[in-house]
Amino acid sequence: MADTGLDTKDIANLSFEEAMAALEQVVAKLESGNAPLEDSINLYTYGTKLKAHCEAKLKDAQAKIEKITLDAAGNATGTEPLDVE
Repeated sequence: MADTGLDTKDIANLSFEEAMAALEQVVAKLESGNAPLEDSINLYTYGTKLKAHCEAKLKDAQAKIEKITLDAAGNATGTEPLDVE
């Protein structure tokens, strides 16, 4: 596999920021056009796994966000899940 700096099994242990940085490196390597075909395929596969990890982290974060509900007078009455769609 192309030198990605991380083993695929390590992706699950990355923070969102670490995974995004790794994904940016993968994209830069692919965009350079200097990697042999097999390395490019491996980098692309690794990148898709990083992307899925980032999406899962974002989905998890969105699930934890709540919005404050207000009554007619503008007073906070509680919270409910944030509708992100």
